[in-house]
Amino acid sequence: MTMRRMIRTVEQAAIGAALPLLRRLDPESAHALGLVGLACLRPIWPRAEPRRALALDVAGLRFEHPLGLAAGFDKNADYLDALGALGFSHVEIGTVTPRPQPGNPRPRMFRLNAERALVNRMGFNNKGAEHVAARLERRSYRGLVGISIGKNFDTPIERAGDDYLAVFRRLYSHADYFAVNVSSPNTARLRELQERDALARVVTPLVAARAELVRRGARRVPVFVKIAPDLDAETVDHLADEFPALAIDGVIATNTSNQLQRFAAALPPGAAGGLSGAPLHEKSLAAIARLRARLPRDFPIIGVGGIVDAASALATLAAGANLIQVYTGFAYRGPALLEEILDALERRASGRAA
Repeated sequence: MTMRRMIRTVEQAAIGAALPLLRRLDPESAHALGLVGLACLRPIWPRAEPRRALALDVAGLRFEHPLGLAAGFDKNADYLDALGALGFSHVEIGTVTPRPQPGNPRPRMFRLNAERALVNRMGFNNKGAEHVAARLERRSYRGLVGISIGKNFDTPIERAGDDYLAVFRRLYSHADYFAVNVSSPNTARLRELQERDALARVVTPLVAARAELVRRGARRVPVFVKIAPDLDAETVDHLADEFPALAIDGVIATNTSNQLQRFAAALPPGAAGGLSGAPLHEKSLAAIARLRARLPRDFPIIGVGGIVDAASALATLAAGANLIQVYTGFAYRGPALLEEILDALERRASGRAA
């Protein structure tokens, strides 16, 4: 073991020891405090060793390995440098809206510890596109940055496309790719934008704006669409048929699920929102597998949902994902999850048993 990896192992163990203490706090406070702690560690956190055997090209971008951090963990790019230092190949920030907004009233995040799951109804709380632009201008993280974009809660659904386009234009020069979030269950009527005509009204102006920027000399930034896990098979098929025609570059499958019936007894009265974590994995796998069977072979899929260990990461890739992202598994396990997954991927790449 190299000295750099030894130091990382010691620091990961320290974080692992702190996680049970953080779980004594309410989930949102624990999340905020954990991010502050990571920021404090960043100056002494050794750079991750390269995983050269895992590098791959997706949507015209070079990823050091398949594993990234999903949107929602760092909504405002305030902790991008700290999170990037942990060794993710890409970090997706946001969801970002044109104007700052506080999100839904607290409490708005709930743990299901026995299920290794979370339920959140955050509501796109973020500091707005201008703040995010300023943070990204000062970043030191050199990995790939995705930006999840959405609409403000008070923008009528008929004008949602204006909000997506405003954030897209403002942050274009800072993004390695965009994730068009039309699938959060926590903004009223947002999931209506997954319907074929509505999605075209959001995506087509983005693609046109990109073409104009490229014509003027800008680099081409890929556009992905993030879908819900609660879509029926017919809708998934229709979307898969539509995606190439919309000239987008890939799909992110999936967002959180609003199907909470089986967890009602474990949640506080009135708790609502989107389910993430281990119970989501089956739905996410089904969506990914259906998309892969329907989409062109070279059409990229980012798999997210229920990846809480190496086995679930490998299953997501086997279902047809090109890249994978973690969120709830990382919240529960910390940086040790990255090492477990990346070590398993290296064993797979070398032909050894995972």
